[in-house]
Amino acid sequence: MYKTLKPGFLVLVLLVVAMLGACSAKSEPSVTPAAASSEGAEGSDQPLIKVKIQLKWVPQAQFAGIYAAKEKGFFADEGIDAEIIPGGPDIVIEQQVVNGAADVGITGVDSLLVSRDNGLPLVSLAQISQKSSYRLIAKKSVGITDPAQMKGKKVSTWFGSQQFQVLAFMEKNGLDPKKDIELVKQGFTMDQFFNDQVDVATATIYNEYHVVLESGTKESDLDVFNIEDAGVGMLEDTLIAKKDWVDSNKELAVKVTRAVLKGWNYAIDNQSETVDIVMKNVTDGSTTREHQVTMLEEIAKLIRPEGFTDKQVGSFVDESFTRTADIALKYGLIKKAANLDEALEKSVYEEAVKDVTK
Repeated sequence: MYKTLKPGFLVLVLLVVAMLGACSAKSEPSVTPAAASSEGAEGSDQPLIKVKIQLKWVPQAQFAGIYAAKEKGFFADEGIDAEIIPGGPDIVIEQQVVNGAADVGITGVDSLLVSRDNGLPLVSLAQISQKSSYRLIAKKSVGITDPAQMKGKKVSTWFGSQQFQVLAFMEKNGLDPKKDIELVKQGFTMDQFFNDQVDVATATIYNEYHVVLESGTKESDLDVFNIEDAGVGMLEDTLIAKKDWVDSNKELAVKVTRAVLKGWNYAIDNQSETVDIVMKNVTDGSTTREHQVTMLEEIAKLIRPEGFTDKQVGSFVDESFTRTADIALKYGLIKKAANLDEALEKSVYEEAVKDVTK
């Protein structure tokens, strides 16, 4: 069994905000240097432009579209030499982007809103995942067939910025998360769930849920509660950049976004091949191909859900953003209502998607 992988907690962002806020006003816009390669886009003698892309976690199928875009030449077609930088528990994506260590990054929408609330000049270029990946799971033996039966139970979830969807789910179902349940900090593995230390655990549909199934637990042995279906899901992976970098590199921002969207459509349509690409980049021994196959299958449903066309991948659905911002404000994640008109660089997405055919 291998460890479940989760992004670094947003609390790390809050620890660096004061420092970053002081320096961000003085920092110069990020300058994207030309790469050493002399080979530009097809039919062009122009050198490729180096763009650094910061992932929110370690290499895995959660970022398959970005790896596919590099492997299949979609970045190169746009005149870009993409450097994909892995994340980890000590990497704060917003810090990397604000400081210029990366030009663009992948983070959660809640994390983006908190960063902006604290004065960091970051914007979203495209919304990668369209639905919440969160599920609450309980063993059938615990006897929870209705959310109301979670009253008095131990419920585990990740802390930092990770718990707010769970809190909203409790309130939506008439439970006071401060009084009616015992909220337990969930670790990076599912050991608490396996060892019956908690009654209910949090799992993403693309990772921890299948870790549980791969352990030998059957779906019929579980009661599963879908956060998205409950109407309190928060948006997750989003492509971000520093505002002044976008203003100074608008055409480049469009090209990066277009390549990422093409990469995701390719990854979704060619999953077996794309998993092979992902496996070239994972840390040896950290995962299995079987797990990455399942991860990509589930991630694909979040990025291009039923009813979405190729051209809608990466789009901004206002209702989902408003819901995410409202939950963030309600639980004190942000101090003032988010200005989504300023947080979303819709013009970049709109330009990028013009060349998508479907």
